[in-house]
Amino acid sequence: EQFVESGGGLVQSGGSLRLSCAASGFTLDKYPINWFRQHPGKEREGVSCIDSSDGNTYYADSVKGRFTISRDNAKNTVYLQMNNLKLEDTAVYYCATGLPCLYFSDSAGWGYWGQGTQVTVSS
Repeated sequence: EQFVESGGGLVQSGGSLRLSCAASGFTLDKYPINWFRQHPGKEREGVSCIDSSDGNTYYADSVKGRFTISRDNAKNTVYLQMNNLKLEDTAVYYCATGLPCLYFSDSAGWGYWGQGTQVTVSS
């Protein structure tokens, strides 16, 4: 089982992108799904998570009010809508599962990493 992330690209500051996280081999609605990102030379950091049971969502302070996580169970996909993108949002974005969303900010213990999708924000 693995995730497949897509939707990244090059966008100007202030623009929007929607990332998709699809699953190969399992049903996403049974699991908390967490979006991470990794800046060059830095550790992966949790960006946003959506619970499996109650649909509660969690956001890093740096993206609150700009990013929205959601599920489409019929498509077995989790989305990350990113608006008002900033230069500091440039990173490789990954999705993962493995822990409750309460622990979304740290990558330790999360798994089933995909190949990631590159987001580049230009000025």
